[in-house]
Amino acid sequence: MEQQKSMWGQMPEIDFSGRRFSSADLELIFEVTKGFSSLSLTELSKTLSELLEWKRPNGKLKYEECRALLQKLQALGQISLPALRQIKHSPRRIQETDGANPQPAMTGSVGLYEPLTLRLVQAGDAQLHSLFNQFVGRYHYLGYRVPFGAQLRYLVESGTGSPLACLLFSSPAWKMAARDAWIGWADEQRRRNLQYIVSNSRFLILPWVSVYSLASRIFSLTTRQLPLDWQSLYGYRPLLLETLVDGSRFRGTCYRAANWIYLGKTQGRGRMDRTHSAEGRAVKDIYIYPLCRDTRRRLCQDSAPAYGGVSGPEP
Repeated sequence: MEQQKSMWGQMPEIDFSGRRFSSADLELIFEVTKGFSSLSLTELSKTLSELLEWKRPNGKLKYEECRALLQKLQALGQISLPALRQIKHSPRRIQETDGANPQPAMTGSVGLYEPLTLRLVQAGDAQLHSLFNQFVGRYHYLGYRVPFGAQLRYLVESGTGSPLACLLFSSPAWKMAARDAWIGWADEQRRRNLQYIVSNSRFLILPWVSVYSLASRIFSLTTRQLPLDWQSLYGYRPLLLETLVDGSRFRGTCYRAANWIYLGKTQGRGRMDRTHSAEGRAVKDIYIYPLCRDTRRRLCQDSAPAYGGVSGPEP
């Protein structure tokens, strides 16, 4: 026990997923994981997030982030957590159905397929949820991965109900030099207000769809609807959207056409990499879209930012 306490003393605090954990927080994590080692990892994560009062603005526990923190602490080897009992389950697989098979080509101008609909994909709709995951898993070059933290999915449909595209929004990168310089916030402001940024982590126009101006029309709809849907799900409105584009594959034309702002390039590290352990990753282009005119000022506030103003990019 004394040896474990000395290990905590060597690491007085940790920054993870928008929060700084003090040595007292880390000691609590150690004591709970040791004292309640019979709990499953999910149960343990919910218990700790409640004890640490790690919550979203709407009061819901950030137990998924807490679970990732526990796994990160073990993987780093900087601290010694007791072995945590995992719930046995089969490897996650996306079951393929005929509904996700390639369809006849869809071409022409976007006006032929209006009105476009952003259909919110929720876990309660198992069929739609499965179809979305199949589309992304089969046709997006990065495939499908379970999103980290807060998340939101849209299936874009034509006026006749035919699927055209998929969008996935999730938690933002912890640090990006170009983005953080544009905002101009201090580390403490970033830790507190990072949750007001949302990442467009997947954008897929289905491979049989080649419709002129479709992407920019989708983004126009998304920037108006997403803040409302995010507030409904999580109790607050985001202030900024971000995305990363692999410049070796794409030119970012659809983002530029939709008035997203190009900021520069990443440093080739993972989205949560804070130890420079993931060097060699692809360098990507950074684009942002402010959701109100005074986005930077709000993100730099020392109190919780209030949403307001007109949607659209800042100059």
